Amino acid sequence: MDAPEALAQQAPRELERLAAELRGRIIEYSSRTKTPHLASCLSCVDILVAYYSSVLRIDPDNPGDDSRDRFILSKGHAAPAIFQTLAMAGFFPSSMLDNVDHHQGGSVFGEHPPAPGHLPGIEAATGSLGHGLPIGVGIALAGRLQNAGYRVDVLVGDGECNEGSIWEAAMLGAGRSLDNLTVVVDYNKWQATGRSQEVMALDPLVDKWRAFQWETFEADGHDIAALIDVLTRPRNHRPRAIIAHTTKGKGVSFMEDDNNWHYRTPNQDEVVDAKRELGLIE
Repeated sequence: MDAPEALAQQAPRELERLAAELRGRIIEYSSRTKTPHLASCLSCVDILVAYYSSVLRIDPDNPGDDSRDRFILSKGHAAPAIFQTLAMAGFFPSSMLDNVDHHQGGSVFGEHPPAPGHLPGIEAATGSLGHGLPIGVGIALAGRLQNAGYRVDVLVGDGECNEGSIWEAAMLGAGRSLDNLTVVVDYNKWQATGRSQEVMALDPLVDKWRAFQWETFEADGHDIAALIDVLTRPRNHRPRAIIAHTTKGKGVSFMEDDNNWHYRTPNQDEVVDAKRELGLIE
């Protein structure tokens, strides 16, 4: 299975355009549904575009294929980003998101991803931080035991690395030499209440992952081509960690590096201003 045709085989400039469109959709969705965590969504957009354009072997028409690659959004508060990415990739019609009302009873589009089976392309219900990587370790270990060829990739937040369960999972992943497992840290330097380094002594984050015996790289989390390169390099018999340096609120000047947008939602004027900056309207 190749990456979904809607995103695959695009030139770098076209992928950047897709990322801008994805940011615009996320911003509109946040405004209409009053869904928070907008800035956390915007920081990981380019990572998602890299994955769904060129890295994951998945088929939107057969999302339950046993041989598929597995992607887990452990930072589940960025659910609108994965919802819009999956829609753009063809897992379900974008019109489903256009008709979502905030906290609509029975809707699969909540503030965090739903349980598997409720929405195509979602592998785990996440949102309780620190849970996605342990789930990923379990799936990767199952793949090893079954001699399956799929890869397992987990996107975590830097604030999420405060959780002890992340490091327990890191030890097990290295202890079992799970070279089918990759974690990407969306290192936007913020969490809910302040700078990540001030809330918890997170640095040196790269050295921490290396000390846990993961093959560790740093990358510009907004350089899609560079992300694709590092995510598709040959494996070295160890799990891989990518420390992706990002900007919270990336793409919109009045949202970038402003932690107020962790909880704020934009009004209509701000939506228009944001889409203009993204080059989506004149």
